[in-house]
Amino acid sequence: MEAFFRTHRYLVEHVKAPVRRTLMDEINWSDRMIGIKGTRGVGKTTFLLQYAKEHFDVQDKQCLYINMNNFYFQERGIADFAGEFYYKGGRVLLIDQVFKQPDWSKELRRCYDEHPGLKIVFTGSSVMRLKEENPELNGIVKSYNLRGFSFREFINLKTGYNLRPYSLDEILHDHENIIKHILPKVTPSRYFQDYIHHGFYPFFQEDRNYSENLLKTMNMMTEVDILLIKQIELKYLTRIKKLFYQLAEGGPKAPNVSKLAKQIGTSRATVMNYIKYLTDARLLNMIYPVGEDFPKKPAKVMLHNSNLLYAIYPIHVEKQTAMETFFVNSLWKDHKVNQGERNTYIVDDKLRFRICDADAHKMRYTQDTIYARYNTEIGKDNQIPLWLLGFLY
Repeated sequence: MEAFFRTHRYLVEHVKAPVRRTLMDEINWSDRMIGIKGTRGVGKTTFLLQYAKEHFDVQDKQCLYINMNNFYFQERGIADFAGEFYYKGGRVLLIDQVFKQPDWSKELRRCYDEHPGLKIVFTGSSVMRLKEENPELNGIVKSYNLRGFSFREFINLKTGYNLRPYSLDEILHDHENIIKHILPKVTPSRYFQDYIHHGFYPFFQEDRNYSENLLKTMNMMTEVDILLIKQIELKYLTRIKKLFYQLAEGGPKAPNVSKLAKQIGTSRATVMNYIKYLTDARLLNMIYPVGEDFPKKPAKVMLHNSNLLYAIYPIHVEKQTAMETFFVNSLWKDHKVNQGERNTYIVDDKLRFRICDADAHKMRYTQDTIYARYNTEIGKDNQIPLWLLGFLY
């Protein structure tokens, strides 16, 4: 046990979190069982360590961080370890990559039932369906999603400012006034293209080639997260990767499921399941018309965030595609995005958005549509600057 405390102290003392994630204040930390899901590379480990640093002295043995990558846990279950930790005075156990442990959900249920004074905060892949696939956790776990950096968080990291987030309602009704508070401090256009290219995943701060690092992360999402959690045989991995590349290369559009099934050698139903897995892994977004959802064919499949565009197909990225990808990804956290008519999106079943170039001279504006415009820093009436939607979290 002491070896785990030494590792905990070292990691907490050396954690670097230059930007405080807004999720830290959204979680109800009084709950006994908290699950934090997120795709690889968004900073889940850093998030756990930052929580420990904020709430406990580094020498306080009431809190302990452990990682299921440790081979020690191949022989000893979570529940037995948690029991020893609890009886020695431990009260908060932070478990990283919980899905690496066999029967992890049953183990967590034992911890919850046997140690009423113990709080567990665990991280897992975005592919995990905590409640749907693990009924033993129903009613006891509170689930949250940690996302990559928002444009606001990226700006704060680059400038040292602490610009606050705004709700969609605030942006839509007061964007002209909000912009007056932001522009004197920072020029968003200086940072926007950098964010679009490499600002979503926190590991852009590391001294490594970002695109290579992102490609490695994407491969891990398919090779480990999807195959391991969904219990898919390794021989089908090439089909999933080929499908992902074809969807990415094809651009945002409705998938031709029959053609894709023939190309990768499987059934239409399997193609749809693979697309769903890639969406759960935060590699894709499926956009449906209002009132429709999986397992129906989506109206559009697009990459989850704009950084993926440049990692997969860096030679030529369409500006409009990148901007629409940014829009959907920014709204995705707290809002529902559907496909509308004539190149529009419907947000929360009622708001019609169109993403457009502010330099386009032939654009005809109508009152029933909100225009999220790029290539501009300011807005007016129902025309808002697209970058401001990056301040939603």
